[in-house]
Amino acid sequence: MEQIFSNPMALLVLVGLVSIACQFLAYRLKLPAILPLLLAGLVLGPIAGVLDPDALFGDLLFPVVSLAVAIILFEGALTLKFSDIAGHGTMVRNLCSVGVLVTWLIATPAAHYALGMPLHLAALFGAIVTVTGPTVIVPMLRSVRPNARISNILRWEGIVIDPVGALLAVLVYEYIVASHGAFEHALLTFLKVVVIGFGVGSLMGYFLGALLRKNWVPHYLRNTAVLTLMLGAFAASNLMTHESGLLTVTVMGIWMANMKNLDVDDILEFKETLSVLLISALFILLAARLEFFTLAQLGWGSLLVLAAIMFVARPVGVFLSSPGSGLSWRELAMLSWIAPRGIVAAAVSALFALKLDTLGLPKSELLVPLVFLVIIATVVLQSLTSKTVAKLLGVRAPFPSGYLIFGGGKFARMLAKDLMDKGVSVRIADTNWDAIREARMENIPTYYGNPISEHASLTMDLSAVGKVLVLSPYRQLNPLVTYHYEHVLGKDTVLGLREGVQEGRASHRMSQEYREKLALFSENATYGRLASLVAKGAVIRTTRLTESFTLDDYYKTYGNRATRLYAVDPHGKIHICTISDELALEADWQIVSLIAPEEVSESSDARVPPVPGEIPAG
Repeated sequence: MEQIFSNPMALLVLVGLVSIACQFLAYRLKLPAILPLLLAGLVLGPIAGVLDPDALFGDLLFPVVSLAVAIILFEGALTLKFSDIAGHGTMVRNLCSVGVLVTWLIATPAAHYALGMPLHLAALFGAIVTVTGPTVIVPMLRSVRPNARISNILRWEGIVIDPVGALLAVLVYEYIVASHGAFEHALLTFLKVVVIGFGVGSLMGYFLGALLRKNWVPHYLRNTAVLTLMLGAFAASNLMTHESGLLTVTVMGIWMANMKNLDVDDILEFKETLSVLLISALFILLAARLEFFTLAQLGWGSLLVLAAIMFVARPVGVFLSSPGSGLSWRELAMLSWIAPRGIVAAAVSALFALKLDTLGLPKSELLVPLVFLVIIATVVLQSLTSKTVAKLLGVRAPFPSGYLIFGGGKFARMLAKDLMDKGVSVRIADTNWDAIREARMENIPTYYGNPISEHASLTMDLSAVGKVLVLSPYRQLNPLVTYHYEHVLGKDTVLGLREGVQEGRASHRMSQEYREKLALFSENATYGRLASLVAKGAVIRTTRLTESFTLDDYYKTYGNRATRLYAVDPHGKIHICTISDELALEADWQIVSLIAPEEVSESSDARVPPVPGEIPAG
């Protein structure tokens, strides 16, 4: 065993295996992944003494961490679209500007006076802890379920504030480095960093954007080319002026995110595959470098710093950001309580700590453990208490009754419009741009892209979604969407269409468990069947049952031309029709059906006998 733990290759594989195991555990338990990763790093590092990142990587540790942080900041900046900030109200804009400034100005003196940190180092710590993390906020929001306004603000704050806070931290660090020379030299160095960071970042961002927009790079090389050129710009900036690379990649990402007619979604999706292993392994390595004696050095002063950040800086920042937001005091109180820190704070602090070691700045060894303390305290404390706080404040959303529809075909759009007309929240997700464009022209809320991607989990609001209807023709993606959302939303929350006759090959056969979830509408309601009916002129109609117009009259009127889609009870609740449903439809109920033209019912398909208690597709 000792031989294994002394083998560098075995240790690298161990880090990879443990990182994936932590991610899987977090997925199963619906926890922020940062918690099991942090625990694993502490166990492997200071507790068991198995993993020593400094010994494992040697002189490569700093370059590896630097490149990983560059990728993290670049990806975060790619999500920073100015149109998104404008589209999510005054509160998000203020939290990412006024709120960042307030947190910085309060956390800095708190660390300076409570822990005796030099003012420059305290200012760097204050800048690092301004960022909240979308990867820890999103799982928390699913559990807490605050109302839509709070949920949207917190989710978009976490996305937007990452590059903003990281940029502030980079600028503060550059000032610290520059201030160690004569004043003129310090000022010149700082200006060089800013000019090169913004200059090279803007030029490379424009160049990369033009490269992609004009399709000068083959599609299979797009993601690799972007990653490689980004890292090249990072290294080139650092060669021109030390430590300007982080500013360069942040500006690059922001520039590309806001270029017209440039779609960066596929780059972001590629990043997910890379970052799950890269960021997970990085966090384990960073946690493994912690030493218990440095944690003990923090003392009681660290609790004062933590209290200043959680109970002073956040509420003051929220209050000063609130004018014009229209939020109630209860909503502001909820926003004041939820602000967990995540992977960006951990990675940036560890990188700067490695750099500060060479400067010999007093108390620099406290930077990483203090940031990790803030991360642990905010994630754990707020995860455990936020649901109770939301209940006490009365800001929890009612149990979600909306629908996410995967598939943007014409029938799906017709169904979505009909549900929306009855006051039901609906969103269509599809990977087909033409379908999404058509849905947007009909004013249906949409998500363009893979609905099970990390980008979707961070940006798509699921607070109002209670069920998922899989209405797409994508046979390979449909099962993945089904099982993903059953895990996210719970058992029996996803329904799909029948897929017709199964192919003979064993690899193409559905499991019985999955087949039971394909129960929407009727046995004959396949994607092809519904699309064919719509193409022939079928329409969705709502029929109200009364004492004089009963269910038998409904059958006599429409016969085998009707495919029942859903029913609305006298209280307005939606009941999606399934193959096995046994709804007792009486007076004051409404039946919503897809009604085929009369000539369609004369086809041979009309001779299929009706299923008892249900009208088959005609």
